[in-house]
Amino acid sequence: MTKKIVLSCMAIGLSVAAMAQVRVGVKGGWNIANVTNTNSGGTDDSRSLNSFHVGAIADFPLSEIISLQPGVLYTGKGTKVESGEEGSAAYFKTTTNPQYIEIPVNFVGKIPVGQDTRLFLGVGPYAAFGVGGKNKYESTIAGVNTSGEESIKWDDDTPLNSGDPNQGYDKYKRFDYGGNILAGVEFNNFLVSAQYGMGFGKLYSGSDDSRSDKSKNRVWSFSIGYLFGGTK
Repeated sequence: MTKKIVLSCMAIGLSVAAMAQVRVGVKGGWNIANVTNTNSGGTDDSRSLNSFHVGAIADFPLSEIISLQPGVLYTGKGTKVESGEEGSAAYFKTTTNPQYIEIPVNFVGKIPVGQDTRLFLGVGPYAAFGVGGKNKYESTIAGVNTSGEESIKWDDDTPLNSGDPNQGYDKYKRFDYGGNILAGVEFNNFLVSAQYGMGFGKLYSGSDDSRSDKSKNRVWSFSIGYLFGGTK
């Protein structure tokens, strides 16, 4: 009985010590977004679209070298289609830039490489909720320029309800999900990282045909951040 009490106290003590090292912070940076255009998940580099991300993160140490890093980010995704040369007599360009609130939960392994400096590698899932964005177009035909934009339309489906009667390619699925792979360096309380996000859900509403796995989000993200609190 005494042994159990001692072990329980030790476990509580270790948990408290770990919690004392929990840090919260902010991060943001540049996205290079794209959308798959083949069933195998391929993309066309010429269709990449620049966007951004910004938000809050936390670092929960699980051991000396492993942390759990959840976050809440506002992030832009999307793609573009371009035909012809800008400024020529025949040119066309469309961009779609959906904006999401994204919640990643990454497991991160850290390797000390110097005083208060660690390399890290991580992997984990994410879930995202569409909140805004624009579809834009511009064209030049026989010297006549036209352009316009409209807000992205989101379907009313949820993970528990797929009964939206007005699905179609003019609407986007409200919910996205997928996985992340990331790597970077942490020095003192600063971090610099690169991440690849791979969406598993189809982007467009009404595209649940199992014969086609096209139109899924792919995003490279390059971030800088700061974690408040003591270093680990």
